[in-house]
Amino acid sequence: MMPSYFFAHGAPSIVLEDNEYTKILKQFKDHTPRPKAIVLFSAHWEESIQTVSAASTYETIYDFGGFQDELYQMTYPAQSDQSLVEQIQKLFTKHGIENVRNEERGLDHGAWAVLKLLYPDADIPVVALSVNRYLPNEQQYQIGKALAELREQDVLIIGSGGTVHNLRNLNWRSEGIDEWAEQFDNWIQTKLESWDTEALFNYRDLAPYAQEAVPTSEHFIPLLLAMGTGDANRNAKLLHRSYQYGNLGLSCWQFN
Repeated sequence: MMPSYFFAHGAPSIVLEDNEYTKILKQFKDHTPRPKAIVLFSAHWEESIQTVSAASTYETIYDFGGFQDELYQMTYPAQSDQSLVEQIQKLFTKHGIENVRNEERGLDHGAWAVLKLLYPDADIPVVALSVNRYLPNEQQYQIGKALAELREQDVLIIGSGGTVHNLRNLNWRSEGIDEWAEQFDNWIQTKLESWDTEALFNYRDLAPYAQEAVPTSEHFIPLLLAMGTGDANRNAKLLHRSYQYGNLGLSCWQFN
């Protein structure tokens, strides 16, 4: 069965960087079975109703400003998979999750920056999925769980976001790590490895420095979505964790 993953996408410039984290992403395809297709939840696509992308060939969305000119020249012209889109919609409907399709939206940087590092040739079909920060955390988990059977069909499911993602608290010149960011991530790690869903669903009240780490939840949600796809076996493994700019978390979780 294909594992699912949570990848932090950091800043848009991550796709240009050469560090320990990007090396892991670039080498991912070398030790992972090639997926038939990729399903990706992006923190940068928010909708009130669960939305499934269905563009024939994706345009590249540059949903950021002030970064290197090279970023605005990059493209990721992946294609969708219409049969997979239909299957996803049927699974959502089966589990009582209202959903619609969007045949026009391209891939935002939460999707293409990660995919560019994982599969730079853009030769694997992609179906992007929206997130909704206003749903209860338990419901986020259930949305991921609804798609779990896709893993048996060699579909790679990815949540793209960030556990510690507070742009207002970044120190762009810092080479150290803020203690509060580590304390939050350590708590998350303990609860993921023990599969303590009750605690994770209530992380905002229970985790240390939750408000500093997660001022708004759209970047945290993809972690719960990816986790939900692993509900059957309940095995979480931390593959990497590092930080940029003092507290911008770069973590990678695998769910078997």
